[in-house]
Amino acid sequence: MPQTETPGTEVAPRPRLRWWTELPLIVLVYGCYSAGRLLARGDVTSAVDHGLAILRVEKALRLNAEHPLNRLFTREPWLGVPADFWYASLHYLVTPVILVWLFRARAAHYRAARTWLMTSTFIGLIGFTLLPTCPPRLLSAGHGFVDTMAQYSAYGWWGGEASAPRGMGGMTNQYAAMPSLHVGWALWCGVMLWRHGGTRLTKVLGVVYPLVTALVVMGTANHYFLDAVAGVAVMGAGLLLAPRLLRTTDLVRTRLSRRTAPVAPVPQTAGSPIVSAGCQTSAGERIPRQRESRLDPAAGPDASPSDAGEGAPAPAR
Repeated sequence: MPQTETPGTEVAPRPRLRWWTELPLIVLVYGCYSAGRLLARGDVTSAVDHGLAILRVEKALRLNAEHPLNRLFTREPWLGVPADFWYASLHYLVTPVILVWLFRARAAHYRAARTWLMTSTFIGLIGFTLLPTCPPRLLSAGHGFVDTMAQYSAYGWWGGEASAPRGMGGMTNQYAAMPSLHVGWALWCGVMLWRHGGTRLTKVLGVVYPLVTALVVMGTANHYFLDAVAGVAVMGAGLLLAPRLLRTTDLVRTRLSRRTAPVAPVPQTAGSPIVSAGCQTSAGERIPRQRESRLDPAAGPDASPSDAGEGAPAPAR
């Protein structure tokens, strides 16, 4: 159905997406994500206090999913090792792959999906900055958590400092547990697979991937249950804000394009001479008191213009 424009409204032109403009934007957002995590580190005392406060809230709500999962992953290497690989890898692999897939195969939905993901990520960065939180694995041993990333570090590239490669743990912020963007990004990926996958398999993966990710982040003692809930809430807030951001950027783009667009000259109609200040007369139209300037070809050279005027009486025979 063709789009109609009502009078008085501005319809923003749909921008044409190019990979060389999208890629720097994605890199910029990821750079802000990494920089925000680094800026939030350092206040260990507050981070530990926030982690213990989350545990107290969960205890009051009778929530305790982290301890049984962490004990299971610690006791069973066939579960713990794949879970560590899942936590250390898929967060940075699946999300870009789905972005590229949307860009190439579902271009009509890409811009809205990308804006949703980026908006939610920036909201998560605000949470990292304002509420540094110690993950369960970094609490004292008396709280009953085991760092599976450190326990199974010999099986992967990571060391004892979260999912960072060995020797690069100092470049990460280990106190960015609240909210869990692992869960948030996994939820985004699941929604994209469910809505745009088109097959039963992609719908199944769209459900399984975020659910397993939530279990993994708790079982590896990297996040609390409420961290996962906060990750879902952040994605919900981003989903609500993304359409408004799109409308705002479209409006700004439209106004800028109108200001910078060259003014086209007014076409002149043949036979309509300009008489004054751009005013034109139609063909055959005369200004009041304008005298006919055409001469009768039959009249002699001494004939006056009035002799050939319209409405002159015919000569008597």
